[in-house]
Amino acid sequence: MTFSQAVVLAVCAFAAGIVNAIAGGGTLITFPALLATGVPAVAANATNTVALFPGQLASSFAYKSHLAEERRRALVLSVPSVLGGIVGAVLLLWLPEKAFETIVPWLILFACVVLALQTQLKRLVAGVAHANHPAPLWFAQLLISIYGGYFGAGIGILMLAAMGIMIPSSIQHANALKVLFSLLINAVAAVIFVAKGAVHGPEAVLMAAASIAGGVA
Repeated sequence: MTFSQAVVLAVCAFAAGIVNAIAGGGTLITFPALLATGVPAVAANATNTVALFPGQLASSFAYKSHLAEERRRALVLSVPSVLGGIVGAVLLLWLPEKAFETIVPWLILFACVVLALQTQLKRLVAGVAHANHPAPLWFAQLLISIYGGYFGAGIGILMLAAMGIMIPSSIQHANALKVLFSLLINAVAAVIFVAKGAVHGPEAVLMAAASIAGGVA
């Protein structure tokens, strides 16, 4: 990693920390930055997951009171979050890198569409009666978590949409659950990526520090 590459990664991670603290979608900044500095696609995705994880951990503390009020639901939906994160991370490392390189532009496009239409999604959710059925929500959370472990951009909006339809609760409580589940998904994925040696350490450490600074800012 050259000095100029380090500057690019630090600036992009700082911007991603700001974006994640406000709305989510920081991956769409940091993942392309890693690719631009020469990190291979799968390693870039693994490094990005590890780099942004500390910022998510810090965010979770802001919702302690809301999570306490949603303790039962948090425990139930933590299971598919962890399972899905594991499956997604294993798929990323198990499938050929060429497959990831082929599908990742479509995943980025999907994430961009989700983020661009988040206002419309929220309006749609607001007009739907809450189903409050745990089984469909459990399955939806599992699918979102698999996607999160594999790539992850836009999972926050997807989780908010699913919980908005199926949980009779406030947006703050749903957001608290979203932060917790995003943390769990990325935590298990990060452990797997580090254990398998898929992470570029210097880049991950630099970006982690910059993303935390961005989140604080």
